[in-house]
Amino acid sequence: MSSPRVRKIADRIQVIVAEMLERRVKDPRLGFVTITDVRVTGDSQHASVYWTVLGTPEETAGTAVALESAKGLMRSEVAKQLGMRTAPTLTFIHDALPDEARALDDALARARAADEELAAQRGSAYAGESDPYRKPREDEDDEDDLADEAR
Repeated sequence: MSSPRVRKIADRIQVIVAEMLERRVKDPRLGFVTITDVRVTGDSQHASVYWTVLGTPEETAGTAVALESAKGLMRSEVAKQLGMRTAPTLTFIHDALPDEARALDDALARARAADEELAAQRGSAYAGESDPYRKPREDEDDEDDLADEAR
């Protein structure tokens, strides 16, 4: 999306489609759908509508079929509300980002648990001294030398 006009059209299409799904589309196969993003081509001829649904894979498949069957109704409503000369075609794409994010969170949780397990096996004893930093020497010989030089 290159121009602010295209971004405004995409935002408006997202609102229109979400309102249509909430109020006018009464398909029993339609699950709890969330429109996550809309991307419009630069010439505003095609809109990709990304959606996700809360539920099982069977409910996701049913929702995909319901969205495809309501595509014409939603396209006509988008054209009417946008007031454009040509209405953009709508393509509904299941957004896999929430599933990927969930898988990534699970992988991070497993890595965190493995790190904690290794830390527990390692123990709390340091490999070297308890205080590894060098400190200036405080020898008695140095104090004697200073005292001799002062005389």
